[in-house]
Amino acid sequence: MKTLTRLTVILIVTFSLHTINAQSNIANTKDQLSLDKGTIDSQFEYVFRKSGNFKGTNGQPYEAVKQVWLLKLKSNVLDSLKTTYKNLEDSKNTVEGQAKEIADLKAQLSTTQSTLDQTNTEKNNMALLGMQTSKTNYNVIMWTIIAALLALLLFFIFKFKNSNALTRGAKLKLEEVETEFEEHRRVALEREQKVRRQLQDEINKNKA
Repeated sequence: MKTLTRLTVILIVTFSLHTINAQSNIANTKDQLSLDKGTIDSQFEYVFRKSGNFKGTNGQPYEAVKQVWLLKLKSNVLDSLKTTYKNLEDSKNTVEGQAKEIADLKAQLSTTQSTLDQTNTEKNNMALLGMQTSKTNYNVIMWTIIAALLALLLFFIFKFKNSNALTRGAKLKLEEVETEFEEHRRVALEREQKVRRQLQDEINKNKA
């Protein structure tokens, strides 16, 4: 009873595999039937063709199949199932690996996008006194500072020229004053010398 149940399960699985591999089976229909090669479907076909047909006493048709064929077919089906399970496991591992790669790529894409956004922000903004400001505001502030410095420079140049002119005028006046002083001192010295000579002459006259 257990053997029959197992055989039924094997047949169901085999026919399911037959449905999945229909195209492969069609391509191999011309292959020589055997239990040692070919698809599971062709091996079942081999068993069906080699089985003996007879009718029971109740008129029910039966198939006489060699046990060695069933054992061989069972072994082949199990091997095919193992291969199928291995392929499924490999496919599962491949899918999991691809899913991990996709997750890694998404993470890298997110990081790249974040870096790109930061780069665009830095490109469109300038650091001023430790604060981020737009290029427009930065240019306005910088040109305002430059204009203010230029105005201060012009103001200092004007003040310097004005001071320089005043200094030159003061020097000229000082030179004039010094010239007048020298002239006054010279005249005073000549007057003093003249007075001394007159005084000496008077002294000489009184002695005589």
